[in-house]
Amino acid sequence: MPAAALAIGLTPWRSDEGALAEGFAAQAERAEALGLHSIWLPEHHFALGAIPAPLLLLAAAAARTRRLRLGTTSFLLPLRHPLHVAEEVAVLDRLSHGRVILGVGRGFRRATFDAFEVPPAEKRDRFEAALAVMREAWQGRPVAWEGAGDEPGRPVTLVPRPLQQPHPPLWVAAFGPKAMAQAGRLGLPYLASPIEPAARLAENLERHREACEAAGHAPPTEVPIMRTVFAHRDVGLLARAAQALEAQAAGLARASTRALRAGAAVRLEDWAFVGEPERVADAVAGYRERFGMTHLIVRAQIPGLEPAALEASLEHVAGLGAQE
Repeated sequence: MPAAALAIGLTPWRSDEGALAEGFAAQAERAEALGLHSIWLPEHHFALGAIPAPLLLLAAAAARTRRLRLGTTSFLLPLRHPLHVAEEVAVLDRLSHGRVILGVGRGFRRATFDAFEVPPAEKRDRFEAALAVMREAWQGRPVAWEGAGDEPGRPVTLVPRPLQQPHPPLWVAAFGPKAMAQAGRLGLPYLASPIEPAARLAENLERHREACEAAGHAPPTEVPIMRTVFAHRDVGLLARAAQALEAQAAGLARASTRALRAGAAVRLEDWAFVGEPERVADAVAGYRERFGMTHLIVRAQIPGLEPAALEASLEHVAGLGAQE
């Protein structure tokens, strides 16, 4: 039996804070026109290019598209009340006619936890407890949220429920051993970080598989991996892209946040596919064979490259899913 076609999604390749929703919705339209599977947003706060409310931006994209799946790469559950999240995701799923994929995470930036008054030591427990409440609520069961040290409230029933049942697909953004074990214990797909070196990616996929099996779950059939991708025939543009990405990796290796330093890959070929279209296609095929990758989430923005060059790359990228 031939392998299923690779599902290719992407993150925004242009950013314009002055027209954030309009610009993102236009990129979603372009992604759909190219035949791509999905468009994805991370969540981050209080920095240049912050995306504090990805579900709102995905709602704007939902209004301008019909087929494109709408995903978050790291919706931060410890920062929010789970019943509120369950309601907002259900509304977006109905608004988009069942196109949501919810990638969830715990977060790692101390400044964000401080701003939202979340003790960092509680992030994993809050994450897992919130996810349990959300899954129950989405299935129409009465639920109450105890919170941190509070008495449980009166049970409530979620209205409306998501169009996708029992709930939209859930993926877990993770790159440390504890996070990998948690994702496996929950039996949910692990969404690989875009900066994970290939060797660490192999180790983490094995850890995740072992954790799934130890918890009595079959390993998920979805294997989503994020990578930076730039495909072009212009040798000069390829050199500029490689130089910009190598500088980006070197910056991450010097980051003040330990999680970023630990996860960063320095060698370009360890975390990015940059080259002529045929070379990129070979690299993607290698990941499919080595890791069983089912979804490639393309990190499409590269510092210093013109939008026209990035869009030309996307036209090559869009064809990768059909090359089976």
